[in-house]
Amino acid sequence: MMNIKEIRSKSNEELNKEVISLKEELFNLRFQQATGQLENPSRIKQVRKTIARIKTIITERVSETQQ
Repeated sequence: MMNIKEIRSKSNEELNKEVISLKEELFNLRFQQATGQLENPSRIKQVRKTIARIKTIITERVSETQQ
């Protein structure tokens, strides 16, 4: 799981790639959950929160550049 300092240290391009990667992981976790193979259900929540954190940082940066 990435913390805020790690997220802020990356460029927007890196963050966008990370979001894509996390969305793929989330898809796979949901697929595992549907088939009853998911070992760590809390990982879904962690991935969703990390995606939200990254998107929040990207939105903050976009807002700063528009002002």
